[in-house]
Amino acid sequence: MGVRVAEEWLHSCSGCEIAILNIGEPLIDILGLIDFVHMPVLMDHKYYGQLGDGKKLEIPEAVVGIVSGGVANEEHLEVLEEMRKQCKILIALGTCATHGGLPALINSWGMKAGIENSYATPTTDDCQVPEDIVPTPLDRVYALDEKVKIDIILPGCPPNPRLIAEVITALVEGRDPVIPGKSVCDTCPTKREGKGNVKTVRRFLENADFDPEKPIDDMRCLLEQGLMCMGPVTAAGCSRRGAPSCISARVPCRGCFGPVRKDGNQMLDMMNALASNGIDFKSVVDRRSLLRFSGAHGQLRQLPVPVRKAKEDE
Repeated sequence: MGVRVAEEWLHSCSGCEIAILNIGEPLIDILGLIDFVHMPVLMDHKYYGQLGDGKKLEIPEAVVGIVSGGVANEEHLEVLEEMRKQCKILIALGTCATHGGLPALINSWGMKAGIENSYATPTTDDCQVPEDIVPTPLDRVYALDEKVKIDIILPGCPPNPRLIAEVITALVEGRDPVIPGKSVCDTCPTKREGKGNVKTVRRFLENADFDPEKPIDDMRCLLEQGLMCMGPVTAAGCSRRGAPSCISARVPCRGCFGPVRKDGNQMLDMMNALASNGIDFKSVVDRRSLLRFSGAHGQLRQLPVPVRKAKEDE
């Protein structure tokens, strides 16, 4: 019998689980070393017994626990706390789990206002946040480590299958996994010529300047071209063919691996990166969108209602 592994998904899209499948042929060898004892996306294992007659949520004991998705309601929190209780090592898989991901964008409004803004229509007199039958929403979307102790974080939207394989294999072999600790810029092969002559941010509505007949290392740094490339403030790990994934497609980094530093703020750090390249950070249309993947940990907060608007609503 292999090492017991339990896997759960919370506020997520299953992209992280697909990334596990995308490990490819090495996954066959890994499956010979581990034994999945719980994985809702793959196996029929009921929380309250196969007949639903259990009195409390139960997840089998495991050496390694893997959880994708953030925490957005009371059920997510209950499942996460049980995973922490039952697993010796707990891995946060994917950016939703590590930094809130795209679902944490709702934190700009708060859960209640965000749901009302999303589902209210001109034909509805009242839009209430559901409280019966479905799990009660929390006040905002949380990353896993805001609620329980996490041993290893493995960000990415989706995470890199190669790194998933490395982490699982390392834990089975009893060694520390080798995880990138640099930024996307540190792994980017594009040419850097110093500050560009662009003074304002170029929106990515047109292609970057490059020769498609030449290799990626012949293209000039996209940030120096004035494009909003978040490589300087984003953790590395997406490279699969010698260059970061977005850059290899000649597209600016969008920041999906979260901040380089554990407690980093991608928005503030990116403003500094723009300034250091001679670009006016005030030309960024929506600065808060730079936290599109890392809005948990209190980074995205509910905006105050303007006094004028508040009086109109009274």
